[in-house]
Order: sequence, then structure tokens, then C-alpha cells
Amino acid sequence: MMDPFEARCREMAECTPEQRRQMIEEQQSRCICPTCPTYTNCARNNNERLFCDAGYSPRCITFEVSCLCPTCPVHSDLAMKHQVYCIRGAEKAQRYEREVWGIQF
Repeated sequence: MMDPFEARCREMAECTPEQRRQMIEEQQSRCICPTCPTYTNCARNNNERLFCDAGYSPRCITFEVSCLCPTCPVHSDLAMKHQVYCIRGAEKAQRYEREVWGIQF
């Protein structure tokens, strides 16, 4: 049986680009990244958010102060297993690294 995150990934894969964009926008509206102590002005100025889906911040966030990911509604609704996405990468990437390579953060 698929967990909620895997089900969403499959659902998005079957969507049109427009439907996928709408799903992402809905998730972004619920994202709490901008309230996190690790979030920076650079990330804010570049409108970076939803790191759990988009992946790590390539230039704006370079170290972790603390993490609010477990308290985010997106994180809990999709039963995500990881955290600190702005530094470590998207949920999908972290699952891959753990399952295929055995990498654990």
C-alpha cells in the first residue's frame, strides 16, 4: 500500500502540466518555510519555498539554524519521513538516497 506521499507523486505524474502547476501552487500556499529560523532573506527575495517538493536551496540557505518541517501542514498531510529539505533535498531525493544508497542524515 502506498503512503500519502507516494500516492501524490503518482497522481502528479498523471496530471497535465497545468494541473501539476495548480497542485504545487496549492501546496505553496500552505507552506511554512518562510517562518522557519533557517529561512534567509536571500530565499525570501528569490521566492524559494516548498523545499520538501522543490529540493534544497542552491545558494540561499547554507546551514541549518533549526527546523520547522515536522510542524508544516504539507509535511504532515503527505506523511513525509524526512526533514531539513532546504539543506538536504526534497523528500523524493532523500527517500531515494536512503533506499538505494543507504544514506541516512
